[in-house]
Amino acid sequence: MAKGKSMFTVFSKGILAENPALRQMLGLCPTLAVTTAVTNGIGMGAATTFVLVCSGVVVSLLRGVIPTNMRLPAFITVIAGFVTLVMMIVEAYLPELNAALGIYLPLIVVNCIVLGRAEVFASKHPVREAALDGFGMGVGFTVALVLMSAVREVLGAGTFAGIPVLPDFIEPMTVFVMPPGGFAVLGVLIAGSVAVEALRRRADGSETKEAMLPEDACAACGMCDLKEREA
Repeated sequence: MAKGKSMFTVFSKGILAENPALRQMLGLCPTLAVTTAVTNGIGMGAATTFVLVCSGVVVSLLRGVIPTNMRLPAFITVIAGFVTLVMMIVEAYLPELNAALGIYLPLIVVNCIVLGRAEVFASKHPVREAALDGFGMGVGFTVALVLMSAVREVLGAGTFAGIPVLPDFIEPMTVFVMPPGGFAVLGVLIAGSVAVEALRRRADGSETKEAMLPEDACAACGMCDLKEREA
Protein backbone atom coordinates (compact mmCIF):
# COMPACT_ATOMS: atom_id res chain seq x y z
CA MET A 1 0.00 0.00 0.00
CA ALA A 2 2.84 2.36 0.88
CA LYS A 3 4.49 1.70 -2.45
CA GLY A 4 1.21 2.31 -4.29
CA LYS A 5 0.78 5.55 -2.39
CA SER A 6 4.29 6.69 -3.27
CA MET A 7 3.68 5.90 -6.94
CA PHE A 8 0.51 7.97 -6.84
CA THR A 9 2.45 10.80 -5.18
CA VAL A 10 5.07 10.71 -7.93
CA PHE A 11 2.32 11.03 -10.54
CA SER A 12 0.02 13.51 -8.81
CA LYS A 13 2.58 16.09 -7.67
CA GLY A 14 2.90 17.47 -11.21
CA ILE A 15 -0.82 18.19 -11.46
CA LEU A 16 -1.03 20.76 -8.67
CA ALA A 17 1.69 20.83 -5.98
CA GLU A 18 4.55 21.03 -8.52
CA ASN A 19 2.62 22.04 -11.64
CA PRO A 20 5.31 23.05 -14.17
CA ALA A 21 3.57 26.18 -15.45
CA LEU A 22 1.55 27.33 -12.44
CA ARG A 23 3.90 26.50 -9.56
CA GLN A 24 7.41 26.11 -11.01
CA MET A 25 7.04 28.83 -13.65
CA LEU A 26 8.55 26.61 -16.38
CA GLY A 27 7.61 26.46 -20.05
CA LEU A 28 6.03 29.92 -19.95
CA CYS A 29 6.94 30.78 -23.56
CA PRO A 30 4.60 28.17 -25.11
CA THR A 31 2.14 28.71 -22.25
CA LEU A 32 1.69 32.34 -23.24
CA ALA A 33 2.18 31.97 -26.99
CA VAL A 34 -0.02 29.07 -28.09
CA THR A 35 -2.93 29.29 -25.66
CA THR A 36 -5.21 31.39 -27.84
CA ALA A 37 -7.26 28.28 -28.74
CA VAL A 38 -8.16 25.13 -26.83
CA THR A 39 -6.99 22.87 -29.67
CA ASN A 40 -3.56 24.49 -29.49
CA GLY A 41 -3.34 23.89 -25.74
CA ILE A 42 -4.34 20.24 -26.10
CA GLY A 43 -1.90 19.70 -28.96
CA MET A 44 1.06 21.32 -27.21
CA GLY A 45 0.25 19.55 -23.96
CA ALA A 46 -0.03 16.14 -25.61
CA ALA A 47 3.22 16.61 -27.54
CA THR A 48 5.09 17.71 -24.41
CA THR A 49 3.66 14.83 -22.38
CA PHE A 50 4.78 12.31 -25.00
CA VAL A 51 8.30 13.72 -24.97
CA LEU A 52 8.39 13.86 -21.16
CA VAL A 53 7.39 10.21 -20.76
CA CYS A 54 9.57 8.78 -23.53
CA SER A 55 12.67 10.81 -22.72
CA GLY A 56 12.26 10.07 -19.01
CA VAL A 57 12.13 6.33 -19.67
CA VAL A 58 15.22 6.38 -21.90
CA VAL A 59 17.21 8.61 -19.54
CA SER A 60 16.31 6.34 -16.63
CA LEU A 61 17.39 3.26 -18.58
CA LEU A 62 20.73 4.90 -19.44
CA ARG A 63 21.35 6.59 -16.08
CA GLY A 64 24.14 4.17 -15.21
CA VAL A 65 25.79 4.44 -18.62
CA ILE A 66 25.85 8.19 -19.36
CA PRO A 67 29.00 9.85 -17.94
CA THR A 68 28.32 12.63 -15.46
CA ASN A 69 30.13 15.28 -17.48
CA MET A 70 28.17 14.34 -20.62
CA ARG A 71 24.71 14.06 -19.12
CA LEU A 72 23.23 17.33 -20.46
CA PRO A 73 24.32 16.77 -24.10
CA ALA A 74 23.07 13.19 -23.84
CA PHE A 75 19.73 14.30 -22.39
CA ILE A 76 19.24 16.90 -25.13
CA THR A 77 20.05 14.32 -27.79
CA VAL A 78 17.46 11.90 -26.39
CA ILE A 79 14.84 14.67 -26.12
CA ALA A 80 15.57 15.93 -29.63
CA GLY A 81 14.98 12.47 -31.05
CA PHE A 82 11.49 12.24 -29.59
CA VAL A 83 10.67 15.84 -30.51
CA THR A 84 11.65 15.09 -34.11
CA LEU A 85 9.30 12.09 -34.08
CA VAL A 86 6.45 14.26 -32.73
CA MET A 87 7.12 16.92 -35.36
CA MET A 88 6.98 14.38 -38.17
CA ILE A 89 3.69 12.93 -36.91
CA VAL A 90 2.03 16.32 -36.40
CA GLU A 91 3.23 17.64 -39.75
CA ALA A 92 1.94 14.54 -41.55
CA TYR A 93 -1.43 14.08 -39.86
CA LEU A 94 -2.28 17.44 -38.23
CA PRO A 95 -1.05 20.16 -40.59
CA GLU A 96 -3.37 22.82 -39.12
CA LEU A 97 -2.09 22.16 -35.60
CA ASN A 98 1.46 22.16 -36.92
CA ALA A 99 0.92 25.61 -38.44
CA ALA A 100 -0.71 26.91 -35.26
CA LEU A 101 2.06 25.71 -32.94
CA GLY A 102 4.77 26.87 -35.31
CA ILE A 103 8.26 27.21 -33.85
CA TYR A 104 7.08 26.23 -30.37
CA LEU A 105 6.77 22.57 -31.34
CA PRO A 106 10.49 22.07 -32.17
CA LEU A 107 11.39 24.27 -29.18
CA ILE A 108 10.18 21.46 -26.90
CA VAL A 109 13.81 20.30 -27.24
CA VAL A 110 14.93 23.15 -24.98
CA ASN A 111 11.79 23.33 -22.85
CA CYS A 112 12.93 23.63 -19.23
CA ILE A 113 10.21 21.22 -18.11
CA VAL A 114 11.53 18.32 -20.20
CA LEU A 115 15.24 18.91 -19.61
CA GLY A 116 14.64 19.66 -15.94
CA ARG A 117 12.75 16.43 -15.26
CA ALA A 118 15.42 14.44 -17.08
CA GLU A 119 18.14 16.00 -14.94
CA VAL A 120 16.36 16.22 -11.59
CA PHE A 121 14.25 13.04 -11.59
CA ALA A 122 14.64 10.56 -14.46
CA SER A 123 18.43 10.33 -14.17
CA LYS A 124 18.11 9.36 -10.48
CA HIS A 125 15.08 7.03 -10.40
CA PRO A 126 13.90 3.70 -11.87
CA VAL A 127 12.02 3.50 -15.15
CA ARG A 128 8.55 3.15 -13.66
CA GLU A 129 8.92 6.19 -11.46
CA ALA A 130 10.48 8.19 -14.30
CA ALA A 131 7.55 7.37 -16.58
CA LEU A 132 4.99 8.30 -13.90
CA ASP A 133 6.80 11.54 -13.13
CA GLY A 134 6.90 12.50 -16.80
CA PHE A 135 3.25 11.61 -17.28
CA GLY A 136 2.19 13.54 -14.19
CA MET A 137 4.16 16.63 -15.19
CA GLY A 138 2.76 16.37 -18.72
CA VAL A 139 -0.80 16.09 -17.47
CA GLY A 140 -0.29 19.08 -15.17
CA PHE A 141 1.19 21.13 -18.01
CA THR A 142 -1.67 20.12 -20.31
CA VAL A 143 -4.28 21.06 -17.71
CA ALA A 144 -2.68 24.48 -17.29
CA LEU A 145 -2.58 25.02 -21.07
CA VAL A 146 -6.19 23.91 -21.58
CA LEU A 147 -7.52 26.05 -18.72
CA MET A 148 -5.64 29.07 -19.96
CA SER A 149 -6.56 28.59 -23.61
CA ALA A 150 -10.22 27.98 -22.73
CA VAL A 151 -10.48 31.29 -20.87
CA ARG A 152 -8.62 33.21 -23.55
CA GLU A 153 -10.55 31.70 -26.46
CA VAL A 154 -13.97 32.12 -24.89
CA LEU A 155 -13.41 35.69 -23.73
CA GLY A 156 -11.21 36.77 -26.62
CA ALA A 157 -12.86 35.08 -29.59
CA GLY A 158 -16.25 33.98 -28.28
CA THR A 159 -15.60 30.34 -29.19
CA PHE A 160 -14.58 27.11 -27.49
CA ALA A 161 -12.55 24.73 -29.66
CA GLY A 162 -13.78 26.74 -32.63
CA ILE A 163 -17.46 26.45 -31.68
CA PRO A 164 -19.27 29.76 -30.95
CA VAL A 165 -20.41 29.90 -27.32
CA LEU A 166 -21.05 33.57 -26.55
CA PRO A 167 -24.42 35.16 -27.39
CA ASP A 168 -24.48 37.62 -30.27
CA PHE A 169 -25.04 40.59 -27.96
CA ILE A 170 -21.75 39.95 -26.09
CA GLU A 171 -18.73 41.33 -27.89
CA PRO A 172 -15.51 39.27 -27.45
CA MET A 173 -12.64 41.12 -25.76
CA THR A 174 -9.76 40.71 -28.18
CA VAL A 175 -7.27 41.75 -25.51
CA PHE A 176 -7.49 38.18 -24.15
CA VAL A 177 -5.95 36.71 -27.31
CA MET A 178 -3.14 39.26 -27.11
CA PRO A 179 -0.05 39.09 -24.85
CA PRO A 180 -1.49 41.33 -22.08
CA GLY A 181 -4.52 39.07 -21.81
CA GLY A 182 -2.28 36.02 -21.65
CA PHE A 183 -0.30 37.44 -18.74
CA ALA A 184 -3.52 38.42 -16.93
CA VAL A 185 -5.07 34.97 -17.26
CA LEU A 186 -1.81 33.29 -16.24
CA GLY A 187 -1.63 35.43 -13.11
CA VAL A 188 -5.18 34.53 -12.11
CA LEU A 189 -4.53 30.81 -12.66
CA ILE A 190 -1.32 30.96 -10.61
CA ALA A 191 -3.17 32.67 -7.76
CA GLY A 192 -5.94 30.07 -7.98
CA SER A 193 -3.48 27.16 -7.90
CA VAL A 194 -1.72 28.63 -4.85
CA ALA A 195 -5.05 29.03 -3.05
CA VAL A 196 -6.18 25.47 -3.87
CA GLU A 197 -2.84 24.02 -2.77
CA ALA A 198 -3.00 25.98 0.49
CA LEU A 199 -6.48 24.59 1.18
CA ARG A 200 -5.28 21.07 0.44
CA ARG A 201 -2.29 21.41 2.78
CA ARG A 202 -4.50 22.85 5.51
CA ALA A 203 -6.94 19.97 5.11
CA ASP A 204 -4.32 17.22 5.46
CA GLY A 205 -2.35 19.06 8.15
CA SER A 206 0.89 19.40 6.18
CA GLU A 207 0.75 23.20 6.39
CA THR A 208 1.31 23.20 10.16
CA LYS A 209 4.75 21.68 9.89
CA GLU A 210 5.83 23.96 7.05
CA ALA A 211 4.47 27.06 8.80
CA MET A 212 6.63 26.49 11.92
CA LEU A 213 8.34 29.71 12.98
CA PRO A 214 12.17 29.81 13.05
CA GLU A 215 12.26 29.90 16.87
CA ASP A 216 9.85 26.95 17.01
CA ALA A 217 11.99 25.03 14.55
CA CYS A 218 15.05 25.82 16.63
CA ALA A 219 13.36 24.62 19.80
CA ALA A 220 12.18 21.45 18.11
CA CYS A 221 15.66 20.64 16.83
CA GLY A 222 17.29 20.04 20.21
CA MET A 223 20.82 19.94 18.77
CA CYS A 224 22.03 22.74 21.05
CA ASP A 225 20.92 20.83 24.16
CA LEU A 226 22.60 17.71 22.83
CA LYS A 227 25.89 19.57 22.28
CA GLU A 228 25.72 21.04 25.80
CA ARG A 229 25.25 17.59 27.33
CA GLU A 230 28.17 16.22 25.32
CA ALA A 231 30.39 19.09 26.47
